[in-house]
Amino acid sequence: MRVSVIGGGSVGDRDRERARAVGVALAEGGHDLVCGGLGGVMEAACRGAAEAGGRTIGILPGDDPDAANPYVDVPIATGMGNARNALVVANGEGAIAIDGRYGTLSEIALALDRGIPVAGFGTHEVEGVEAVESAAAAVRVVEETA
Repeated sequence: MRVSVIGGGSVGDRDRERARAVGVALAEGGHDLVCGGLGGVMEAACRGAAEAGGRTIGILPGDDPDAANPYVDVPIATGMGNARNALVVANGEGAIAIDGRYGTLSEIALALDRGIPVAGFGTHEVEGVEAVESAAAAVRVVEETA
């Protein structure tokens, strides 16, 4: 299944490690990772997935596919800016939110509005988001509810 990983574009060490662990867990589970393709949570999750042999898809805000982080296998340039957030969540059967600010909050809302299950790993506390304490739990939530 494809799982969207959403989160902050710049993060500290704790959330970077959380995102990397989510990427590893998704790849080990045989899932494709979809994200916004840039830095922070997106890059760390892609790195983890790449290290574990998984496939990563980056839906980029700009027109240049070369702007993707180095761990994105399939860069998709949209030229849509933050409007691409809708495409990030629409292309996952589940979503895992890590850290994040307003962009992540918008992606959470878009996912919930579409009926896409969201696991929250150190992110916004929003009705409908299942809070988890580990990467394995985050993946399990989306596997069981998607």
